[in-house]
Amino acid sequence: MASMLSETDLRQTDQSEVALRILHTADWHLGMRFPSMDEVDQVKLSRARLEVIDDILAEAEAWDVAAILCAGDLFDEPSPDKQWWEGLLTALEKRDFSNRPVFLLPGNHDPLTPNSVYHPSHAFRGRLPKGVHVVDRSDFVYEISEEAVLFSSPCTSQAGDKDLALGLPVREEADTRIRIGMVHGQTHHFEGYETSFPIAKDAAARRGFDYIALGDTHSFLEVEDSPMAYPGTPEQSRFGEETPSHAILVSFKRRTRKPRIQLQRVGRWRWREERCEDLGSLRSIRESPDLGKTVMRLILDMTVSLSEREKVETILSELKGTPAVHGRVGVLMVDQSSLRVDTRDGGAFPPDLPESLGKVISRLQEDKSAETEEALCLLYRLIRDAN
Repeated sequence: MASMLSETDLRQTDQSEVALRILHTADWHLGMRFPSMDEVDQVKLSRARLEVIDDILAEAEAWDVAAILCAGDLFDEPSPDKQWWEGLLTALEKRDFSNRPVFLLPGNHDPLTPNSVYHPSHAFRGRLPKGVHVVDRSDFVYEISEEAVLFSSPCTSQAGDKDLALGLPVREEADTRIRIGMVHGQTHHFEGYETSFPIAKDAAARRGFDYIALGDTHSFLEVEDSPMAYPGTPEQSRFGEETPSHAILVSFKRRTRKPRIQLQRVGRWRWREERCEDLGSLRSIRESPDLGKTVMRLILDMTVSLSEREKVETILSELKGTPAVHGRVGVLMVDQSSLRVDTRDGGAFPPDLPESLGKVISRLQEDKSAETEEALCLLYRLIRDAN
């Protein structure tokens, strides 16, 4: 297993001691859609997946890495809309990769097929800057330096049972170089779940690799007792992903072949789920700083009075925003299925209402249905605004 270093430790390491330093990223999923969200929010999050690429490339420059390994699923589908591959080209064209090659690996979401963005006939391939390489054959080999070599193999379909890591060549006895592998697939197995492109957890040892850069899982994961790792997706794609939003900086000292890895946060957005059980906790969220790049799922599990319900709506409006005013939260999803309104609050309505209206309100307050609750809330607002 690779060893973790702090950023301070890495920066203090004498550059002369480092034989090789690479940046490992994967699972960009450019063009990913978020159909459960509002159209405006979908655009924000889809765009963010492209914007983070510039941060990844900036990290590579800041650390002066020898190569950038992009281990598959860079697009969300084999033939993405033009805006996504042109957007990636724009990000790549800003930089010089003549001394820092970039390797793009087709994964199971964007496999190398005759109609894919990676096919030699596609316009994307023809416009790639010098130094950006597509892994387009099963025996792909590239000498990163005199001391290091990369071996890789692409996915050529969206599902398969071939172990691409075990398909990489075995180290020859006389080969003393640092051997890096890059493949896309799953080393983890879940009960009742069929693994696509399975990768043996001991593939690095069996094939003689010092590090294998993996792509597939959206969370950072080091393979147990093996120099293999997943960086996770650079921008989180759903709630529940553990340690997303990173790239991996991999360093090799001249005295040892054991890779040392450091997580580099690149994602701009943070996803969080909050459950509010009273009005006070909802107010606290409103006062939280730096929510502009947050995707929040807010679960309202509370009982409020009619007047408090109005305060809840006001806070939600401040958090989400309106057509005229930006919200405090970048993307807000609200679950109000557990929000209960106590409509029996006799003090909610003015005491001087006409007798007939008072009787109607009293009858409605005896009915606990959701429709009646909503009607009372509306009636409360109308009477309040009239006064």
